[in-house]
Amino acid sequence: MPLSPRVSDLTSFDLLLSVARLGSVGAAARAHDITQPAASSRLSHLERKLGLRLLDRSPRGSRLTEHGALVADWAREAVEAAAAMDAGVLSLRDGAHSRLRVAASLTVAEYLLPHWLVALQTTASDAAVALTAGNSDDVAQAVLDDRADLGFVEGPQIPRGLSGQRIARDELTVIVARGHPWARRRSGITPEELAATPLVSRERGSGTRRYLERAVGARTRTPLAAPLLELPSTTAIKTAVAEGIAPAVLSSLAVAADLANRTVVAVPVQGLDLRRELRMVHIRGRRLLGPALDLCAIARRNGAGAPAHGR
Repeated sequence: MPLSPRVSDLTSFDLLLSVARLGSVGAAARAHDITQPAASSRLSHLERKLGLRLLDRSPRGSRLTEHGALVADWAREAVEAAAAMDAGVLSLRDGAHSRLRVAASLTVAEYLLPHWLVALQTTASDAAVALTAGNSDDVAQAVLDDRADLGFVEGPQIPRGLSGQRIARDELTVIVARGHPWARRRSGITPEELAATPLVSRERGSGTRRYLERAVGARTRTPLAAPLLELPSTTAIKTAVAEGIAPAVLSSLAVAADLANRTVVAVPVQGLDLRRELRMVHIRGRRLLGPALDLCAIARRNGAGAPAHGR
């Protein structure tokens, strides 16, 4: 099936993703090494092609509209796939032999790893990276089965047979639709209320889900209610929450743009510590070499010192 001209210009979608990540058109322009007028022109052209307003522009700057945030979420996978294809084609063209197999949980794959891979290109430009994304259980198993050289997981435990080290800090955030009763609770909710409420959730094996189960269980001594709805992607969960189906608990990395655009509202939980660590894992006793060692160093340097995102 021929590709629609509406989605054929991935460089403009990549620029939109940078606006979402960096918070302004000017910052995105600098990241792409173009002028701000050029960046604004590209984004305006993209809006005309899509027939949607993607940015709210004001004298104080620009931010993504609700439509813009959704388009950015949908574009992320396509842009990352194009970057992976470009790296693969480059390695074939140049006859490179450095191939790095990476498996990552969805949070890391969507919000952290793309920036690390860009940095990797400056230190190991001949490295061809093959990336797979899944839940933390799938990632750990891929490393154990030697289908991946490195894994990035969200779960609270390192599986037997793997070595792990912290590469970033994160914090889970309870989100609800703007019209949900919890959105008006300035003092937040109790852990018991959270435990008793069926949520929109990822499938079993998700590191986020396992961490939440452990945190709430340790605080209330009661298990979480069965999910109202299980969905396979962060974008699908955020859409379900915004439509008022039920609350959800997601990484602060995943909901930052949605909170800024007020498509959803964050709800504090009284006395519940939802901070967590994201970890890199590899086969125990196996020495990291070449691009794997470089990527590990980049992840530690750019992730470990980052402050947790607040609710």
